[in-house]
Parts: sequence; C-alpha cells; structure tokens
Amino acid sequence: MEEAGEALQREGIKVLLSAQSGEHVPHCPHGPTLLFVKVSQGKEQGRRFFACSACRDRKDCRFFQWADEKVSQARLQSREEYNRSCQPPMSHQQYMTRFQEFVALPLAKRRFCRDCQQLLLEGDWQEHSGHRVLGDVSISHLKRPSQLLHPLENKKSNAQYLFTDRSCSFFLDAITRLGYKRVLCVGTPRLHEWIRSKSSLEESQRKVKSLLLDIDFRYSQFYGEDEFGHYNMFNHHFFGGEAAHNMCQKFLREDGGRGVIVVTDPPFGGLVEPLAFSFKKISNMWSPTSDPGEPE
Repeated sequence: MEEAGEALQREGIKVLLSAQSGEHVPHCPHGPTLLFVKVSQGKEQGRRFFACSACRDRKDCRFFQWADEKVSQARLQSREEYNRSCQPPMSHQQYMTRFQEFVALPLAKRRFCRDCQQLLLEGDWQEHSGHRVLGDVSISHLKRPSQLLHPLENKKSNAQYLFTDRSCSFFLDAITRLGYKRVLCVGTPRLHEWIRSKSSLEESQRKVKSLLLDIDFRYSQFYGEDEFGHYNMFNHHFFGGEAAHNMCQKFLREDGGRGVIVVTDPPFGGLVEPLAFSFKKISNMWSPTSDPGEPE
C-alpha cells in the first residue's frame, strides 16, 4: 500500500497544501480553490495552477487559473458575479422563515416540488403547476429530508450514497455506548436526521446532539443554522462565513470539548490530502487551547 501511495505522488497531479491554503487564492462557486501541479518521477512538471477543490471533472466546475497568471479587474468582476449566481437562491435565514410558514400550513396545503427539490408555499403553486409535486407533506417527511431529496450522484464531488436505517442504528448505538454526547456529521445527512429523530425520544440526560456539515445546500430548507452548515469538506469552506464557522466551533467546544465525535462519509473519488487537511482544521477548531480568533 505504501508503494502504491508513493507511486501516486510520483506521477500525475499533486495538490500543494500549506498553512496558508485557502487564503488569498481565487474562488470558484465551491469556495477557495486549491493549488495543483503536474508531477513526473516525483518532480514538478510545468506551471502550477488553481482548480476547484470539490470537482475533479471540468464539466462540473470550469474554473482554471495559472498560479502566475495576472487576471484583469474585468475578469475578476465577471468571476465574482458568476460565483454569486451559482449560490443558493435564498439565505439560510430566509429558508428557515419559509420553513416555519410551511409547517404552519394545514397538511393538505403542504407540497414539495420533486423537480425543483423545494418546499412550496401557496404563493409558489402557480409557478410549479406543471411540475411533479408531492402533496400532504407530513412532519414525519420533514424529519427525514433525505427521503424527499434526490441524492446527488457525482462520484467525485457529491456521491450521496446514503446510509441505511440499519447502518444509522448501528452507528448511533455505538456512539451512545462509547459515551459520546455530540456528533459532527460531515457529509452524512441520514445519520444526522436519524440521531435527531431518535434523540427526541430519549431522556434529556441520554440525548445525543448532532450538527450536519454538507455541501448540499438543499438541507438549509429543513434545518436551522445551529443544526446545519453549508460546507465544503475539501477546502474547509463555510459558505455561511464567520457566523457558520463560529456556530460549528461552539458546537465542538461545548462542555469543554468533551464527548464529541466526527463521523464522515467523503465522496468516493475525492482527494485524500485535502480531506485530511480539512479535518486537521476541524480538530484545531475543537481544541480548547487554540484561540477562536486564530486561523486554523
């Protein structure tokens, strides 16, 4: 296995990571880009370049920039506008306002558009009249959003092969048995909803809390800002900015940082080095010895 790993480092594309990775680098719709270089026989070949951290296929994210390239102000402005156009149509807070209005509707008026993957208020019905719409969306449906949403299937950037209920039950039993009280679910939405649904039935002293970090913004429709963070695990980017970062850090440091565990299920084709780098940063967020104002 070590020989295979060394071979991968000697041939192909290498990602260059440092303590400053993510700072003062160009952004794509998925956050800060990563620095790459072609290598052959363990030596760099050609120019270094920036590319998307999450998408290895240029069809999924077209961003590319040579590291030594001078980019015009007009191009930078165009890039910023494009990045903004790729973000969710609403803020997390706006999604939560809609969610509260949705829950207040009678069951017969609760609808979900399968084509647009969106909870519908009465004012949305006309716009979605020709779409496939699910009616009578119950509270039980809302507690299991992964069963409403279509899984994202790109193996290299999303690959939502969701855990079965049996697997979730096994994980939660093990977590509880080992004495953990909080679970940071990174890319594991079904485990997050399973923990939340089961913990609501437990006595307060036995409850397990969870926080979901996921690149799939659609979960913003169902969870508050203290339950879900829109996050890219390949560059440790919180799309909600400093507020989302601080929310996650508060969760990790609760009770002096004791009793917390991270469970993750990365995309199959994702790069290992950036993932390890991100989880090191999460560990630094958790560490009570690190200053909240310091960069991870």
